[in-house]
Amino acid sequence: MLGGIAVALSTILAKNSGGRLGGILGAFPAVYLATILGLSLDYKGSDLLLASIQLSKGSLVGMVADICCALAASYLILRLGWKQGLVYAILLWAVITPVIYFTCLGFLK
Repeated sequence: MLGGIAVALSTILAKNSGGRLGGILGAFPAVYLATILGLSLDYKGSDLLLASIQLSKGSLVGMVADICCALAASYLILRLGWKQGLVYAILLWAVITPVIYFTCLGFLK
């Protein structure tokens, strides 16, 4: 529910105030928070803490990959048009995410 509200608000804000403000709200970690809340239904105590730590590590990797994708999209869309630029940015995300994940595993243990 939190994720849906964040998406709806960011869409409305982007339409009314411009994409930058909508993007800032869209980056709000509502989906992350909703997932943490969901974990609390299945885990308790130290198990919840461990599951939350693992989720946080994955979220960190995802956020870094998302930043790379957004930077690539802003460059590629201007150069290649929105369709081709977006496709290439998403392909870059699909390649860079596992690279970041496996590179960071040693740092995030």
